[in-house]
Amino acid sequence: MNGPCSGLWQQKHFALSLLKSSNKLSTVNHLKSLHVYLLRTGLHHSSFAVGNFITHCASLGLMSYAAQLFDQMSEPNSFVWNTLIRGFQQNHAPKYTLYYFDQMRANNVQPDRFTYPFAIRACSGLLEFAKGVSLHGQVVKIGVNFDVFVGTSLVDFYTAMGDLNMTKRVFEELPEKDEVTWYAMLSSYVNKFNDMGKARELFEKIPCKDLVIWHTLILGYVKAGDLELAKKYFDEAPVKDLLMYNTILGCLAKNGDVECLLRLFHEMPCRDLVSWNTVIGGLVRDGRINEAMRFFYEMERVNLSPDNVTLAGLLSACAQAGALVTGKWLHSYIDRRCSELNAVIGTALVDMYCKCGDLGSAADVFNKMSERDVVAWSAMIMGSSMNGQSRTALNFFYRMKDESERPNDATILGVLCACVHAGLVDEGKKCFYGMSEEFGLTPKLEHYGCMVDLLGRAGLLDEAYSLIQSMPYEPHTGAWGALLGACKIHGNVELAENAIEHLIQLDLEDGGYLAIMSNIYANAGRWEDVSKVRKLMKEKGIGKSRGISSIEVNGVIHEFGVQEKKHPQSREIYDMIDEIYRRLKRAGHVASTREVFFDVEEEEKEKALFFHSEKMAVAFGLIATDKTTIIRVVKNLRICPDCHAAMKLISASFEREIVIRDRHRFHHFKNGVCSCRDYW
Repeated sequence: MNGPCSGLWQQKHFALSLLKSSNKLSTVNHLKSLHVYLLRTGLHHSSFAVGNFITHCASLGLMSYAAQLFDQMSEPNSFVWNTLIRGFQQNHAPKYTLYYFDQMRANNVQPDRFTYPFAIRACSGLLEFAKGVSLHGQVVKIGVNFDVFVGTSLVDFYTAMGDLNMTKRVFEELPEKDEVTWYAMLSSYVNKFNDMGKARELFEKIPCKDLVIWHTLILGYVKAGDLELAKKYFDEAPVKDLLMYNTILGCLAKNGDVECLLRLFHEMPCRDLVSWNTVIGGLVRDGRINEAMRFFYEMERVNLSPDNVTLAGLLSACAQAGALVTGKWLHSYIDRRCSELNAVIGTALVDMYCKCGDLGSAADVFNKMSERDVVAWSAMIMGSSMNGQSRTALNFFYRMKDESERPNDATILGVLCACVHAGLVDEGKKCFYGMSEEFGLTPKLEHYGCMVDLLGRAGLLDEAYSLIQSMPYEPHTGAWGALLGACKIHGNVELAENAIEHLIQLDLEDGGYLAIMSNIYANAGRWEDVSKVRKLMKEKGIGKSRGISSIEVNGVIHEFGVQEKKHPQSREIYDMIDEIYRRLKRAGHVASTREVFFDVEEEEKEKALFFHSEKMAVAFGLIATDKTTIIRVVKNLRICPDCHAAMKLISASFEREIVIRDRHRFHHFKNGVCSCRDYW
């Protein structure tokens, strides 16, 4: 065949062959070129050609372009209408789905079993209950309500509407159910109605369970917090994919079952970054920092690059343990691989340096960050506060406001903590009472607790008590605990007794408050009351929390408890404790024994004090590091008065800088002086 007709036929053939192809129309330009062919050949009036063209538009997200071509057709058939409606629904445009569905009916084209599923799903997405019920009526009228695709879409619709009875009714009336239908019903029980009992019953009835079905049930039990059943069905699953393994890993990590977490990790046939991050995160939460770092090194060995989650988690671990050496190594690792610090890693570095007591490095990182959000500012402010640099913290806060960054609750908490540590009562009051008016923030329990602490430490005990009484919330342990601590500082036994009554009602399990009350009585010489408190603690099985201190040496975390001899160098540590004791005696140190159990001989009291965990950690630091190294110790409890006094003398006698982070703040000891200026 020759001539114009032959050329037109060839163009039509070429256009149709392109339309049938699934991989040759991958760009907008390809579609535009094909559109030209359709116009030249008259195929833009062909339902087959236009329907397939719309399918390609839908795959590229170009539904507005598809609609333009559709609108040029004089009489599109149901195939073209269905393709257009399906395309809009697949591209998450439910309003247009329903618009063209209504237009289809207005043009006297009867929707069919291929039309209704997409229209019904559009109603689900838009929560159009009345419209969806109307569509249900229409499918019943034309007799397609028992079609598996229509029925499944109705199951999804009534699930979205929260109508469990109709969901079950539609499901049970379906004569045939495929995997998608079973999944829709199972998902409704698991994700919408939170009924794992019904989900389990349905699961047992499913004739052919694929991976998606197993996933859905297991995730349901994870969501419900039932690790035992989640693990049971995981073990029973005939096939397990990576997602399923990672789901259970995450569950084990969240529940703190680290041994099972490690065992499952090593059983996995393959692992991805999520797997590694989960096990590292689990170890970090369990305080097993050394192991977490070993897994990180192993990641490197298998050529798996860490992401923000990995690095932020490890930096958080270093922050928890005060592991500055490891934290600095991670920082250099990040610098080698990243040209610019993002907000997540930058903030994690700031937090790590602050919590390791290296405020200078924290400020350097902060100032180099190209983008600083409220979390970064809050970390810098709180970090400065913790390290006793209250004026620095306030200056960062003023700078933050100058740069038009809006503070949040955590920012204000950091500012108030700074005021607490330096006794800045006026600044603290201005911040607290101005947070609502200036920033639109409502003071939370934590803010009230800080204000009670600020007023109490400054000796304004009556004002602190009045603030507690005026709180719009039920006062919490933080507020009453702060008042109790202030009563201990200022020797107010009567108000302390009031505070301890409330604390016992709120938290009977915390022996720390009773220990403080015992010390308040001891300081007042009320030994009979001391005995009563100790007896109460014994009767209730309440003990003072065990003091633990840790120190990092050469990238390894070493932990010490009171008078422990578990460390391989315990003999050398005890010899150093003796040397410290001799030097303190020569310097005129008198042990502060008033807060040690009163029924112990004075000599034994002194001995007990010298083997407190922070002294053990410092002794190890003295023998394990050179004279230029700052000794950095992290303690889980508040440092006691005797250890605080001793550390000042140790720093002078051994000419060593000592940094101790207790549960409240940092103490930087240098040349016989502490950064807190004894206001703590």
